[in-house]
Amino acid sequence: MLTVLVAWGVLAGGGLAGGPAAAAAGTDLRRSGAAPVAPGVAYDEFRMTLPRGTVHGHLLTVDLTDPRVTVDLLYPGAVGARSPVSQLAADRRAVGAVNGDFFNITETQHPGVQPTGASVGPAVASGRRLKGAVPDGQRFGPAMPPGASTEDVIGVGYDRRARLDRLTLRGAVLTGRGALPLRGLNQYALPVGGIGAYTAQWGPASRLRATCGTDTDRAAPCSTETAEVTVRRGRVTAIGEVPGAGGVAEGSVVLVGREEGARQLRGLRLGEPVSVSSYLVGQGHGRLRCAVGGFPIVRDGAPLAGLDTVAVAVRTSAGIGAGGRVLYLMALDGAPGQTGLTVRELANLMAQLGARDAMDLDGGGSSTLVTGDAYGATVRNHPSGGAERPVPNALGVFSAG
Repeated sequence: MLTVLVAWGVLAGGGLAGGPAAAAAGTDLRRSGAAPVAPGVAYDEFRMTLPRGTVHGHLLTVDLTDPRVTVDLLYPGAVGARSPVSQLAADRRAVGAVNGDFFNITETQHPGVQPTGASVGPAVASGRRLKGAVPDGQRFGPAMPPGASTEDVIGVGYDRRARLDRLTLRGAVLTGRGALPLRGLNQYALPVGGIGAYTAQWGPASRLRATCGTDTDRAAPCSTETAEVTVRRGRVTAIGEVPGAGGVAEGSVVLVGREEGARQLRGLRLGEPVSVSSYLVGQGHGRLRCAVGGFPIVRDGAPLAGLDTVAVAVRTSAGIGAGGRVLYLMALDGAPGQTGLTVRELANLMAQLGARDAMDLDGGGSSTLVTGDAYGATVRNHPSGGAERPVPNALGVFSAG
């Protein structure tokens, strides 16, 4: 019966009975009316008028109680790579998707260092951990509210419920002389003094960026004390001073260290046995099947304190309703003549749409919402740059109906 109620709410453009209304009385939020995309998934458009102009948005409402529906992280086969959302969705035959996390888009502060395209926060796809979070001071994107962290994610668990969580990397480099703490996994930035592991999932992007900036200043110079060690089938096979580029072979791990981490790696010897362990540990109950980074803007139906109220931009958000049983994926339209929202206004909007919890995802030229069918994916909004921007990941929705 719950499934029937949720499905009815999805197609009507609302949540469960007794949940927040899609357009509360006295507001100017106007919905076009939800249309089914696939079983358990509906698409809707909305408009609202602000003193500075009209906001136009696109919304996917996903019924997670429908056994035919699943959600997963879409990515282009490597952490350090980017593709348009429509391509990511078409490749996996997703029925809907929105762009995901903020990412390492530019390196103007570090001449000669190539941006990696890798995302800021943790990433989990099909239950497989892809990467950890960069230090807070190394992130891209608008200012986070007090208490937020680059470790914050929105995800869907094996219990088929969506939730906000925080994924912390735990791991070690195990040597014959003891354990060295692991401070990074496939990240474009490592903590000062840390060691990071790069696997085949990283891709061919350069690892040099991992040793630039500091924990509090993304623009700080690159470290002058670095090391890189290759471990193949449990043995050290190469030791170098400068992080390199090129894909990491299956069965191998490349360790990159800076400052104290570099000194520790330089103590290893060719042929020495080494193993690497890593885990993403959440605060919620049960494992997440998929997760993507961002920062929280709504909890328990209310916008968080300290959200930005000044900068107006095209934005993307993912929200959760009905006790984790409904997922809202929203992207604003970036066509000329329309206005965006501040982060605080975005939080108000997501709460009004029915989200009890919500995350801010990457916006601006990255904001993209697509629907898909057997013939490919259709971009529903107008990206503000005039064309889709390649991004590192997206939240994809699948329906077996």
